[in-house]
Amino acid sequence: MSHTITIRLDKELAAWLEEAAAESGVPQGKIIRDQLEKVRQSATVRPFMRLAGSIDGPKNLSSRKGFSTK
Repeated sequence: MSHTITIRLDKELAAWLEEAAAESGVPQGKIIRDQLEKVRQSATVRPFMRLAGSIDGPKNLSSRKGFSTK
């Protein structure tokens, strides 16, 4: 099953994509699909983010005297 999508690129990005495809011999669509897949995979490899905002404490802890590591 496939799904078609149309995107608009500025001249600089379109030129880069065309050049990258010509140099590598890989179709432009495959380059785009590969990059989308990388983004999708990297978005799920951040398990530490589940802790974001869950720790209580003073908001200026790093700038308070007596709490620095120097």
